[in-house]
Amino acid sequence: MVRPLTPSPREPMAPALEVAQILLQIGAVTLSPRELYTWASGVRSPIYCDNRRLLSFPALRSRVEDLWAQLLLTQYPGAEAVAGVATAGVPHAALLAERLALPLVYVRSSAKDHGLGRAVEGMLTPGAAVVVVEDLFSTGGSALAAAEELRKAKARVLAATAIMTYDLPVQRKRFEDAELPSFTLTNLAAVKEGARALGALSEEELALVERGIVSVNAQLEASERGTP
Repeated sequence: MVRPLTPSPREPMAPALEVAQILLQIGAVTLSPRELYTWASGVRSPIYCDNRRLLSFPALRSRVEDLWAQLLLTQYPGAEAVAGVATAGVPHAALLAERLALPLVYVRSSAKDHGLGRAVEGMLTPGAAVVVVEDLFSTGGSALAAAEELRKAKARVLAATAIMTYDLPVQRKRFEDAELPSFTLTNLAAVKEGARALGALSEEELALVERGIVSVNAQLEASERGTP
């Protein structure tokens, strides 16, 4: 059984580091600097994140969602609803909505081809201030697409949020170009610090991870340009 990571009261752990260590501990984030992972896009990467695993650890899940709710409330106290991105963002959006006593909607990857043909499910008041909830920002594409659907539904999209980001320049530029603010609980720098603290990787391997992330960004930029 995984035991929760409890910081010493004398040395409180920063939330980003605490969340990073939780994700590493349960295998939601894994680092493999020598034998790279292949993402669905075909990109080769030294890091892989599957935050669905967090849902299976109740105590740790509750801790992460509590920290996330506090962060969302601090960043956007005027939020009037949360919108989960199907499918991975939906359970987290539901947990956040419960903690914040806010309405919940979710955004499909595409509109239904039957019934009312909706892409946004749930009751969304026109003009409502909404925060988009994802589990991970890699390129940011799904969160941006969800934000666009919410705007079509007359929502006022305040920001997008996720548990983790790879901190890719490609993703940051996409959000900047779309004028969509974003914030996350943890990030690549905290994951590297967490891996160091847990003794999971050597300094050489952490350097390889950093170089691998630079390569990931280069692969994505090349893909966007249509070059091999």
